[in-house]
Amino acid sequence: MEYDPIKNKFGVFFNQSIFLRKSFYKLLDLLLLRTWHVHKILKEWMTMHKNGADILDAGSGFGQYSFYVANQNKNYKILAVDVKDDQVRDCNQFFAKCGLTNVEFKVDDLVTYRKENAYDLIISVDVMEHILEDVEVFKNFYASLRDGGMLIINTPSDQGGSDVHGEGEESFIGEHVRDGYNINDIQDKLKLAGFTKIDARYAYGKPGQISWRLSMKYPMLMLNASFLFVIILPFYYLITYPIAYTLNYFDVNGNHTSGTGLSVRAWK
Repeated sequence: MEYDPIKNKFGVFFNQSIFLRKSFYKLLDLLLLRTWHVHKILKEWMTMHKNGADILDAGSGFGQYSFYVANQNKNYKILAVDVKDDQVRDCNQFFAKCGLTNVEFKVDDLVTYRKENAYDLIISVDVMEHILEDVEVFKNFYASLRDGGMLIINTPSDQGGSDVHGEGEESFIGEHVRDGYNINDIQDKLKLAGFTKIDARYAYGKPGQISWRLSMKYPMLMLNASFLFVIILPFYYLITYPIAYTLNYFDVNGNHTSGTGLSVRAWK
């Protein structure tokens, strides 16, 4: 299944006004378990960097993480890069309308983008599974961080992160170039890039896997069949979201021996 056509349709609809775009971000915050994990790390990081910082949002997509961080502290200076020029253009227009002058969106390729010793934090959420040349990107991240800077990566694991559970199965997400990272493999690649301090943990344990199916997989399958299913989505979430919310809470606050996602931090 392809996510991009569905995401693009939602993007067009929610980009019609500032209110709708902000509502879209709020929906992503509520529904996406990865956002829960990333926000938890960001909150911890921001408590130790209250006086400002330079941040790279590497693979910014709709810009929801840049929006979240920029609103927490106006002293943060954020560069958000993505390969999709339409999303970059839309984000620049939306952030300007919101008066968030501390964020700039730019079209660039993470395989080649490097700015030596420029950033205190790099955020890369659901990006690396789309890039074949991952070691090159990790080397660019390492070079672009200042000493003591931190990299945050959230990506599917090889425990079924692309909904692949057996040999011969195809990824649920057609845009992925790999069916998830082995937890040791991603750490080895980060070490090869220069990182020496790495904390890699499983996300999407048993609670998160059930939540993901309820809040994301099944709705996406319905929308992929016909976008008319958007009409019944509010009623669907009215029933299922309280369950998904509870499961998300336990996933974020639990320790998992395995999981279909990886939450990784690495320091220079």
